[in-house]
Amino acid sequence: MLEIPEAVIAIPIACLFALAALPPSWSNNHVLLVRRSVTMILAIQTVAALMVLVKSYFFGPVAIKSSAVSLSGAAPIDPAIIELSAYLDGVSCLMFLMVSLVGFVVSRFSIRYLDGEATQGRYFRWLGFTIAAVSTMTISGNLLMFFAAWVMTSFGLHQLLLHYRHRAAAHRAAWTKFTISRIGDAFLVAALIVTFQSFGTFDIVTLFERAAEIADGGRVTVNQMAIGWLIVFGAMTKSAQFPFHTWLPNTMETPTPVSALMHAGIVNAGGYLVVRTGSLVTLAPTALAVLAAIGAFTACFGAIVMITQPSIKRALAYSTIAQMGFMMLQCGLGAFAAAMLHIVAHSFYKAYAFLNSGSVIAESRSLDGTAQHVAQSTERRWAVPVAFALSAISLACVLAILGIDITAKVGGLTFALIICLALTTWGWRLLQSPQRNLWWVATFGIPMLCLLYGTSYAGISMIVAGAIPTESATAWTTILVVDVALAFCLLFMLHAALRNDRSPIWLESLRIHAANEFYIDVIYRRVFGSLAKS
Repeated sequence: MLEIPEAVIAIPIACLFALAALPPSWSNNHVLLVRRSVTMILAIQTVAALMVLVKSYFFGPVAIKSSAVSLSGAAPIDPAIIELSAYLDGVSCLMFLMVSLVGFVVSRFSIRYLDGEATQGRYFRWLGFTIAAVSTMTISGNLLMFFAAWVMTSFGLHQLLLHYRHRAAAHRAAWTKFTISRIGDAFLVAALIVTFQSFGTFDIVTLFERAAEIADGGRVTVNQMAIGWLIVFGAMTKSAQFPFHTWLPNTMETPTPVSALMHAGIVNAGGYLVVRTGSLVTLAPTALAVLAAIGAFTACFGAIVMITQPSIKRALAYSTIAQMGFMMLQCGLGAFAAAMLHIVAHSFYKAYAFLNSGSVIAESRSLDGTAQHVAQSTERRWAVPVAFALSAISLACVLAILGIDITAKVGGLTFALIICLALTTWGWRLLQSPQRNLWWVATFGIPMLCLLYGTSYAGISMIVAGAIPTESATAWTTILVVDVALAFCLLFMLHAALRNDRSPIWLESLRIHAANEFYIDVIYRRVFGSLAKS
């Protein structure tokens, strides 16, 4: 078998950082060279990421370390090792491949999208820098290096958000994002300090081993629980959780490929942080319960606002907020494998949705006749129970075939219910149509979607096996799963009512408030308005 040195993945990342160091004027004068170089490097990085993922799956995780610098303090702890290192296991390799592939597609799309602009060179420099920072973050072997890449990602995204510097809205969104990111950085800095005080190291492998020993022994100190709380709050700011979500819908002044990269690869960083540090976060089960509650609220909030937005890009932004909320709900309930599947699936879907957003008008016209048919015949009350029954039966059969016991997983029944409700939302609208061919689409489409989800979950679980902590139930999670199930049932009924043209009068008031995003953005504009003018 061909031996693949894992350290080769550092070469394309280093090249992208080197390109970012080029003078802006030189980059703008040599656009063809810069954009072709960035795209080619990302193509090479994608291939290398795929090879490393395959090797890590068959031969296990690998830790790559450079020459270390030892730092010892006065406290009675072992000397800490702070070094440039990479840890390649199922979780990091999967994320690295996803970021590389999405980055390559975005770079290719940007060539045509920005063709003719005078500042293309600057754009591609910062695009490469941002993707290199995210890539570094995914494979970091110690938390200090992870935090450095986290900050560089935020800095690179800030430059991309200000690509059109003459637009006031772009400045307002960029500085709002910048301020909220610094709040998240403060939480992570505090987490690093407490981690060093508690464990005396930033090395991820060592931290995982010691956290596992503590979890087995049941002796968790206050400082160790504080680490989980600080990581949770830091992740919330990065993944646009309520009330830190308002910056995301306001970033529409940036080029569309930047939106695709941000929604597909960067906003997931908060969820990846929780999954990556799952061994530490699980030491604070109450923090996970709070994360699950906030994630569930964010998911419901984002879904309600999303369906009332007239702008396709703004609707996509609130769709991302809702999806990130659901991902945090999964993390909070300890379903880390399901969260990883959600990260990957959402990233590819959202990248496609944004890059294809320019074709939405043409596609809506081509589907106008179908949409009219779907909107008709709303009196078919049997459509909802039939669609739900078909979804439940299909999902149960797929899980039985794959040997997945959802009753043995924390919140498994609740997540199954949510999947059925999502499929029902899609299926009942097709079953309401007078066109019989759409009935067949729902009849065969729902089982196929269940099969796709089930096999994807099984595949992701195999890849990340051993790289994530095991699920554990607490009194808080038992209460939460029931509340979450009820919340999503209410959301399903509310969604159906808002879609109905003959909805009650009180829902019209809710629709107006939701269309205005419940006026939360007004508060942020007053707070951060002065920053945009600076």
